[in-house]
Amino acid sequence: MTDLSLMPAPAATAAPAAVAPLTTAPAAPAVVTAAELYAKLLADAPLLIVDVRNPAEFARMRIEGREALDVLNIPYYAFIEDEDDAAAPIPTDREVVVVCAKEGSSEYVAELLAARGMAVSYLAGGFPAWGNHVDVRDVAAGAWGKVIQIARPARGDLSFVVVSDGAAAVIDPLRHTAVYHDTIAAEGASLAVVLDTHVHADHISGGPALAAATGAPYHVHAYDAIHPIDMLPATIPYTSLDDGQTFPIGAVTVTAHWFPGHTLGQFNFRLDAPDGTSALFTGDGIFLRSFGRPDLGGKGEAWTPLLYESLTERLPAIVHPHTLILPAHFSALDEAGADGVFSAPYAAVAATNDALRHRDLAEFTAYVLGHLPVFPPEYVQIKRVNIGLLEAGEQLADELELGKNICALSA
Repeated sequence: MTDLSLMPAPAATAAPAAVAPLTTAPAAPAVVTAAELYAKLLADAPLLIVDVRNPAEFARMRIEGREALDVLNIPYYAFIEDEDDAAAPIPTDREVVVVCAKEGSSEYVAELLAARGMAVSYLAGGFPAWGNHVDVRDVAAGAWGKVIQIARPARGDLSFVVVSDGAAAVIDPLRHTAVYHDTIAAEGASLAVVLDTHVHADHISGGPALAAATGAPYHVHAYDAIHPIDMLPATIPYTSLDDGQTFPIGAVTVTAHWFPGHTLGQFNFRLDAPDGTSALFTGDGIFLRSFGRPDLGGKGEAWTPLLYESLTERLPAIVHPHTLILPAHFSALDEAGADGVFSAPYAAVAATNDALRHRDLAEFTAYVLGHLPVFPPEYVQIKRVNIGLLEAGEQLADELELGKNICALSA
């Protein structure tokens, strides 16, 4: 029999510590800039945009991309009223980017979605950051210099800078001009001339402001320096273009070619470089997939025959198959190449742009007048601004330019 009194006392043991539950805090939503978002859109990354603005704002203007982009409009207040119901339509198999009118609402919604385990980010600066984003990239370059594309993707607006031997020309500049000053300075050049293919109706031109800031002459045709609705003359300083007029820019020559139809004073500008590079800045005369509507002056039936003559007679006379077509607008992001440049040789445009296929005048007129989109009333006001009949501060300018351009015929 064992005497328990002679056994050593067991060592004291501490009470077991409480075990913390195995939980992982949800990842905070990331922040994406407008430039980063545009890069994703160009790359056709599988994205879902959850736009939490109200439906009226969403209807006026939204983020568009290539084939892989999906967009949902779920107003932010729906998440406040019933988070589960609001989040239910959002798939979890792709990256989600939340966009709102400023930034705060999208951050709030993104945090809710991140807590549900979604890979989510929100757009820094909200929709205005996207609407005002400007993208700069080279189109063509050689020993003679380069052509630079300056785009405002949200609106489908395109403009260009030509640089050669220290001289620069700006064609169809957009309203915010700092990017042109910065781009030209980065190339070590000075602005020699500012050219508008026509007086634009969809956006406010930066041409007069660039000319005033640099002393470079601003050119537009006198026909466009009269408001087509008001019939009042321009009050801004400008020099009228002449058909066949040439502008030497360093080693290249830019030639002005009258191309009426979209407006009476619409011009195309052809660049010719010493190595044979040829490019045609077409404004709204011709786009990659369509052409400029002839009704924005309120005279669609009268101007359609002019447009027909320009497309069937004037255009073939100033291009050859490898001339790069560089328009002032695009309708869809998939018109851009993988490099983000909106251009194509004339031969490719002629082969794929159904609007350019052969028609007689009667068929062409029926086609044009049957495919006119809605006429935005803002376009009348924008033309007034562009020739000095109306002053527009930043707030009014933002209101007038809200929405994507619809200068082309509808599909």
